[in-house]
Amino acid sequence: MVLGYEATGTVTKVGPMVKHLKPGDRVAIEPGVPREINEFCKIGRYNLTPSIFFCATPPDGGNLCRFYKHSADFCYKLPDGVTFEEGALIEPLSVGIYACHRRSVSLGNKVLVCGAGPVGIVTLLVAKAMGASQVVVTDLSASWLTKAKEVGADFTIQVAKETPQEIASKVESLLGSKPEVTIDCSGAEPSIQSGIYATHSGRTSVGGVQIQTGFDCEPLLLHILHLELSGEGSECEQLVESPHVFPANAEVGTVFTALGTPEGVLLMNSVESTDEECWTAIPQEDMKKTFREQGLRNGSLILVQDSDSDDNSLLSKQGRWTSSMNELNWLQVKNFCQSGSEEKQVQIAVTMHTVVFDIRIKAIKELKLMKELAENSCLRPIDRNGRLLCPVPDTSTLEEAEVKMGSSVGLCLGKAPTSSQLFLFFALGTDIHPGAELEVIVEETLSVRDCLKIMLEKSGQQGEMWHLRKMDWCYEAGEPLCEEDATLKELMICSGDTLLLTEGKLPSPGHLKMPIWWYQPERLSGHRESWDHLNCAFSQGSSWGAAPTQGAPGPEPAEVSLLYLGDMEISEEATLAELKSKALALPSVLKLAVQSTSLLRVWTVESKRPSRLLRTGWRQLKEYRLGRRTELCLELLQKEEDLGPRDVLLRTQLRIPGERAYSLAKDLVWDTTRGWTAGSLRQRVADFYSLPVEKIEIAKYFPEKFEWLPISSWNQQIAKRKKKKNQDTLQGGPYYLKDGDTIGIKNLLFDDNDDFSTIRDDIGKENQKRTALEKKKSREVQRTQSSDVFSNSGMPTRPRGPEASLSIHVASFR
Repeated sequence: MVLGYEATGTVTKVGPMVKHLKPGDRVAIEPGVPREINEFCKIGRYNLTPSIFFCATPPDGGNLCRFYKHSADFCYKLPDGVTFEEGALIEPLSVGIYACHRRSVSLGNKVLVCGAGPVGIVTLLVAKAMGASQVVVTDLSASWLTKAKEVGADFTIQVAKETPQEIASKVESLLGSKPEVTIDCSGAEPSIQSGIYATHSGRTSVGGVQIQTGFDCEPLLLHILHLELSGEGSECEQLVESPHVFPANAEVGTVFTALGTPEGVLLMNSVESTDEECWTAIPQEDMKKTFREQGLRNGSLILVQDSDSDDNSLLSKQGRWTSSMNELNWLQVKNFCQSGSEEKQVQIAVTMHTVVFDIRIKAIKELKLMKELAENSCLRPIDRNGRLLCPVPDTSTLEEAEVKMGSSVGLCLGKAPTSSQLFLFFALGTDIHPGAELEVIVEETLSVRDCLKIMLEKSGQQGEMWHLRKMDWCYEAGEPLCEEDATLKELMICSGDTLLLTEGKLPSPGHLKMPIWWYQPERLSGHRESWDHLNCAFSQGSSWGAAPTQGAPGPEPAEVSLLYLGDMEISEEATLAELKSKALALPSVLKLAVQSTSLLRVWTVESKRPSRLLRTGWRQLKEYRLGRRTELCLELLQKEEDLGPRDVLLRTQLRIPGERAYSLAKDLVWDTTRGWTAGSLRQRVADFYSLPVEKIEIAKYFPEKFEWLPISSWNQQIAKRKKKKNQDTLQGGPYYLKDGDTIGIKNLLFDDNDDFSTIRDDIGKENQKRTALEKKKSREVQRTQSSDVFSNSGMPTRPRGPEASLSIHVASFR
């Protein structure tokens, strides 16, 4: 069977009845296509059709092939600013959007997301975009939870062997109360159980309404139409539609509770009716009746009106709509030209087919600005945080420019880029914040080298020791633009992208330029003089952390002592042994008088600590797949070592009885030929320390969280289908054991306490909490300052619903 259901492609041929697509168009593919028109299709829920065709779902084939035929109605044209990779991620993104809409996530909600995979990540992003105040993410993987934290999770919980009740208790303690909404993105049974225990009132929250179970409580999907404020003031309202789920035996009056509105007038239009004029008012005495008694079914429409409003405010005398959710007829234009005009903003009547140029000219007139601005101004959309986005071309219609009706745009100085130009944001360094970037308009045929010169000149920087990096989707510096002679178009740089000016010259093709650090663990007390000598001799270097105090018990601190030695450029064809030899030639290393390259270990550096051990000296560097952003650190050994391919190097520390501290670390080599089992590791540790295996307890240390996770020979789970025992492995979750990990050992003959933590861990956790709180306060201050910038223009500090459009640009998942 052909795989693939998240795809984009280029149209090569269309049928005679297809009018909205043509050959050459770039499209995103919706994988599910109904084969027939049934009751599910009529209410807009064609995805529930039992006979639906779905890519890569037996017996239907997928779209991971060169040519593929698909229904044109389920192919969506991609805007020019969206890449194929981003388009392919629309399908998983839609899962997160639908889940949050189904659960009616709104401003101030506390949300629990179970699972930090790709779908869990996009659900987190959507929940935050829809106004969730706090989001907790749970998962087995520490690396996935780290990514969730980076993209906006307020709290993360790494699940190990806790029961669902214990997980629920942790969630409640972090949030201060039970979450209103829980979304499971894992499918694992324990995860679903945890969600049930954690969610408010112990029930499943669907559409913001507590739903009971049983035949009489069959859920109904109703479409509620009601007015919401959509302008800057209270005078402008729009009719919006929101899906809500209610039990069939609930009272009709619960509609007001779900919307959070006072009592009013309800009108219903059943799904069977095809006449738009067939609206029936529900008498006040019938509000106590159930939805089933009123004859409402899946897909029924309910119109909500204020009791004191004009009877014709939503319906005309004939009963037809005066405006619908797709017929907003205005656009808010704000004045950012900083002229002497008293007007700060104006509302312009438009349609989706109105040309941007006409809107701009009309706004200039109504804002009473100088006519000269007609030749030197542009319209720029404003996102929900008040940030100005890239200008909209004058020749485009609102539909082509993807500007939503009812949203806000800024009238700014400067011309919009032409079709052959790119509007780019750029900034110095890598630690920047949204809104702090500079702007430039360049030709798309410009080379990376020339673009770099323009940005350096505009930012007032000089010199040739600079290169460009493209900012990725989570606002971090991505891979450098190495092909300096390539054009921006060839590298798929689009309008609205952010480039970073990074100091440092890129290495020549086929070469790596890597920072080299010196790492000396505390366990080598005989080399402390060498370390101190190096620290003094190379005092101009920077260090990520202070050296550990001699003799101080405890595991390695969260901030490992690394001393910067310098940058080294080397060919990818060179071997690891040649890299060690070249590193020994660095001036700061020569002072150590290292006798042989075989007395050096080489580690990659991630998150300011040694990460992956590079072994086998005869292998070429390109075989390690180091990448251009890799940093390395050197470790001095007391004697030569020869690690085999199945050997794992662990740092072991014996707990001091009666104290919350450990002895200095010792290296232990564990042969995993017989498997990565807990029993095998326990036996190796017992032999190494000459202790009875039944009298020791071991735990892995997670320095980034200051936590210890006990390693025990847990009960092996039995698969339901094969009735076969699954072999436990420490390579997988929740341990993910690898070279360099710290293992704590407790001698039960003298210490039977269950606690593995130290005083240093307590201090580290407190510092983490304090740092997280400071970051949260900093974000709130920054958000307030961002809002204050536009307060003079009348922009509310609380984002309006119609302007809360979701825009996620994905460059890479690492």
